[in-house]
Amino acid sequence: MSALAVPHTYRYLRESQFEPASHTLRLSTCADYEDRHPQFFEGELVRPKQTAEMLRGLMRVVQARFHLPAAMLQRILIQADPIVTCGDDRLRFEGFSGCCGVYVRVDLLPDAVRGERVGRGTTNVDFNPQMLAALAMIRDSDQVSLTVGPDSVQLDTGRETVVEKKVKLPLRWLRGLVEVQACQSRMRPVYNIPGVEAARFLKSLPRMKTNRRETWIVASGRSLRLSQLAARDAVRVGGLERLRILEGLTSQARSMQVFADDTTGASAWTLTLDNARFHLVISPEVWRGFSGEGQALESLASKTLKASLPQIRAGLLWESVIDLATLVERYELPEQAAKDALVALGARGLVGFDLTEAAYFHRELPFDLSQVEKLQPRLQNARKLIAVNKVRLASRTAEEAEFFVAGTDVEHRVRLTEDDAKCTCPWYSKHGDSRGPCKHILAARIAWEESSE
Repeated sequence: MSALAVPHTYRYLRESQFEPASHTLRLSTCADYEDRHPQFFEGELVRPKQTAEMLRGLMRVVQARFHLPAAMLQRILIQADPIVTCGDDRLRFEGFSGCCGVYVRVDLLPDAVRGERVGRGTTNVDFNPQMLAALAMIRDSDQVSLTVGPDSVQLDTGRETVVEKKVKLPLRWLRGLVEVQACQSRMRPVYNIPGVEAARFLKSLPRMKTNRRETWIVASGRSLRLSQLAARDAVRVGGLERLRILEGLTSQARSMQVFADDTTGASAWTLTLDNARFHLVISPEVWRGFSGEGQALESLASKTLKASLPQIRAGLLWESVIDLATLVERYELPEQAAKDALVALGARGLVGFDLTEAAYFHRELPFDLSQVEKLQPRLQNARKLIAVNKVRLASRTAEEAEFFVAGTDVEHRVRLTEDDAKCTCPWYSKHGDSRGPCKHILAARIAWEESSE
């Protein structure tokens, strides 16, 4: 397996298409189930133009690259097939920008569609140029039906056209999904402004790139404004141009809510419409992709996963809202153990996080996740340090512990408490806890938990 991508073949029964005669939008899907072409949903869009505009906005993010790392100049991975999930009462479309620094999701709530949900599942959706052109032509006066999945599955492949699209699945997407989930689960709501004020604010944003200077978003009456100085409740944004994705979607928005993660500096921007939501989560800096954050590492290293993970995994039933308190009560788990299990399930592509609901939701990515831990090199390196006896306990009390962890020609000192950790290595000196724990802290934390058993 490549360190950057996993070969993956998508098989679509046909191309996605819009049928003008019947006003039907058919999204071809690819899924890793016994029935490789399941039909999750078929129904009619209540606000077809609004839905089409949100899906086009999502595709603008997926097809964008706000930052081009030097290492990718010769090899740009293109992954433009958003993830779609059909749960009990809503459809969700989600994806990442090419640089993995912007996460986008469209939630079609129960009142957004009229129809029957004939299945539950998650798949990748083929949005080809013809589909995007058709979405641009949809008007609210049209009667548009939405079908997620083809009409039927023909077993005799000699009588059907199968569109095969062989691509390399970016590991950045899978790693990014769990990091975005970890960031969102910590975010606090900061601002909530009317849709009209959101439109004025977004229209006022500068048209040039702003990634070379710090910019803060602060309150201004019922609206927001830019500032070059930090203030109470100010939200820092690197690369204001990334917010302009929202500008064309505010005409029908009732409100815009802004969230902030104090640990990483990431922010989230949610437009609430009559029967749908559009979510945009942006990394602290344009050059900083979510895939390298490491915010979920301590949860993935937790010793409680052995007991809690199988229980919670077995109990997932495609809920659009997973209530943490219910999990704690149902499985008689400590709250932190249940949280760690949800983070680990996110690393496997099995849950996401909804900021508006302040809760997780169930989905299952149609990818081979058998080697999930290989996507976390820091965690792998921490386990290797323990395996070769390079983690040494120096002192320990009930509240804290001190370890020495071997580095390159030097031992790094790690001090741990239940809620904090510090290391003397250069990586920690540079990033602190803003990019997750270093491998030495992870190794010491694992060793501490194992010695407590």
